Amino acid sequence: MKSFFISAALLAALQFATADWPQFRGPLGNGIASAADVPAKLDTNSIAWAADLPGRGLSSPIIIGDRVFVTCSSGPKQDRLHVICFNAKDGTKRWERRFWATGRTMSHDKTSVAAPTPASDGERIFAIFSSNDLVCLDLEGNLIWIRGLTRDYPNASNSLGMSSSLTVTDGVLIAMVENDSESFTAGFDAKTGVNRWKLDRPKMANWTSPMLLKVAGRPTYVLLQSGKGLAAVEPATGKIVWDYGDGASTIPSATVSEGILYVPSHGITALEPSPEGNSPKQLWRSSQLRPATASPVVLNKRVFTLNDAGVLSCGDAASGERLWQLRLKGPFSATPLGAGSLLYCVNEKGLLQVVDTAAPDGAVISEMDLGKTILSTPSISHGAIYVRSDGKLWKLGKS
Repeated sequence: MKSFFISAALLAALQFATADWPQFRGPLGNGIASAADVPAKLDTNSIAWAADLPGRGLSSPIIIGDRVFVTCSSGPKQDRLHVICFNAKDGTKRWERRFWATGRTMSHDKTSVAAPTPASDGERIFAIFSSNDLVCLDLEGNLIWIRGLTRDYPNASNSLGMSSSLTVTDGVLIAMVENDSESFTAGFDAKTGVNRWKLDRPKMANWTSPMLLKVAGRPTYVLLQSGKGLAAVEPATGKIVWDYGDGASTIPSATVSEGILYVPSHGITALEPSPEGNSPKQLWRSSQLRPATASPVVLNKRVFTLNDAGVLSCGDAASGERLWQLRLKGPFSATPLGAGSLLYCVNEKGLLQVVDTAAPDGAVISEMDLGKTILSTPSISHGAIYVRSDGKLWKLGKS
């Protein structure tokens, strides 16, 4: 009987953890939520709470247990950096930590210094800003370590701003600090912030984010995308395992579904990694599925992309054949999220559109206007949707 209760408690803990949203585009970095109770119909009654934010930001919220974390930048030069923790239940602020930027805070008017999404290993919160300031806090907001990367790498910046998000695995925090001058990706010790490794990268502006490639029975790799292509590296050492060198986008990031990579390269290119760690095999390529700013999403064996005109394209994940197109109200900067058969797409004007992908040609079944400019990709956790603008953070769904 005792072992039953231990197993039940462990199962409950695992289910709770998988409902967390610990990094950009969720637990697997693919924008898919495991929760089945995400609301399909959204209106003003769907707002569980709204909280004011002290500054600008394109970073997505991350959710660990009953806490929501978000970053902002404030001040005339955006040199005041904020990491804020809210209670998921009612939106009250638990704590806020502020830091002065030590690096450059220049950025395009459309973006901000708080563009990269933070990440968590369940014990710590890691946040990086366009100023290349990297901080590590515990869940109570206590500072564990801080790195001003511009002091170590003074030319690592670009005039439009940096926005690559973080990922963490097996005690290593991975940050892509890629630009047209001093371009690199580094693995930092999650406990101390000390470099584990540093890898020189193509000298070009790059706003994609690192991803984890996890396949049962195989080692975990970190995927690094740039204009040159896609590389898989060992997270512990930074060793390049394989390299796809046929070019890729520097804005939308690749996604992984069932061990297959869907790369924004010549439209969308589907790659199957080799079990032996050799170069991946190209399965198909489709120029008809070319994405714009938003990253591709794979839901129920179908690939979805958004183009510049706000047209949602649906393709067969096995063949790349385009199955249908649906014009949405755009334009879009945020990447859609998937849950069940639904896609949640928020445009730059703050209109959240829910698309039923199971309909023969797709169908918008719900719309909700938040009335603010939204460039940030939402997050989904424990049956609720979290959306942020420069000045607001909303929780939609469960209270």
